[in-house]
Amino acid sequence: MTVQLLEGLLATLTIFVLTLLFSLPLGLLVAAGRMCKIAPIRWLVKIYISIVRGTPLMLQLLVVFFGPYYLFGIELSSSYRFYAVIIGFSVNYAAYFAEIYRSGIQAVPKGQYEACTVLGYSRTQTFFKIIFPQMVKNIIPSVTNEVITLVKDTSLAFALSYTEMFTIAKQIAASKTTIMPLFIAGVFYYIFNFIVAFIMERIEKKMNYYK
Repeated sequence: MTVQLLEGLLATLTIFVLTLLFSLPLGLLVAAGRMCKIAPIRWLVKIYISIVRGTPLMLQLLVVFFGPYYLFGIELSSSYRFYAVIIGFSVNYAAYFAEIYRSGIQAVPKGQYEACTVLGYSRTQTFFKIIFPQMVKNIIPSVTNEVITLVKDTSLAFALSYTEMFTIAKQIAASKTTIMPLFIAGVFYYIFNFIVAFIMERIEKKMNYYK
């Protein structure tokens, strides 16, 4: 049982790490589109965010997995199951991170932009040297909540028959008629989230440079 749960733990960690790796930068790109001055781009991004936030993640995973076959007749191998999980999670969380980024950027006083213009900064320099660091400071609490939610949402990979830890725990519990594997999985999620919250809290304290 221990070996099986550890294998499931590795699968869960893989989903978690890869989702953050892809969704965090993708969210920044989506946020840029959301605030773009070109109306068609802005509205397309708004529709994407609306669909992602308005439909269940499980449904989105199913669309990513079965969509290529039903829409284009593309035959996909069983290994695509893993890629579909990562794509589905990344696309979903990118939408949420994009709105968090947008709120953080809009929270920066307009005077910061005016000061950068006076100093002769380009738009790129203004964003990455002045706005971005302040945005990160503003959004740490919200990002922490999303990251904690992601830890728990990894269990939804079962929708594509991808065996992460919670799925394996349910299988063991059913085969051995004991609820103990589910409790062990629950303890893992709690410890994992405790570590995530602790790390993010340390980052937040380090960024409170006005105190």
